[in-house]
Amino acid sequence: MKKELEKNREIEAISFKKGELVKEVEELSGENLFACYQCGTCSAGCPYVEDMDLTPDEVIRYVILDRKEVLNSKTIWLCSSCFTCTERCPRDLNITKIMEALRQIILRKKVDHTKVVNISKKDKKTIPQLAFVSLFRKNIG
Repeated sequence: MKKELEKNREIEAISFKKGELVKEVEELSGENLFACYQCGTCSAGCPYVEDMDLTPDEVIRYVILDRKEVLNSKTIWLCSSCFTCTERCPRDLNITKIMEALRQIILRKKVDHTKVVNISKKDKKTIPQLAFVSLFRKNIG
């Protein structure tokens, strides 16, 4: 619970002027978020939607509406970049790029959700090495 509160404070410290969140996501992703007409096809095809707190189309809507609580969403971290949503999108939006852009915003603000030093020795032995390499690459930039 304490970790969750600390993480939320770090996210709350990130500030955007009105309309800047969508601009930054569009700049990082190269996608036009306003092209999304909220059909829900991306969410219907997502293999991880059951575990997400926001569906992919809701994430896009939150960004458009400047709701920065989207940065607290576990959805952007659960997205596995399987491209199912991208392949099915009738507007040809690359939703995986949008999710990656949101992760980049958080990582560029130095908010580290992983805290590698806090991972137990037992977990370090069982987590695949590739996961650690990917984690370090994302945190280094």
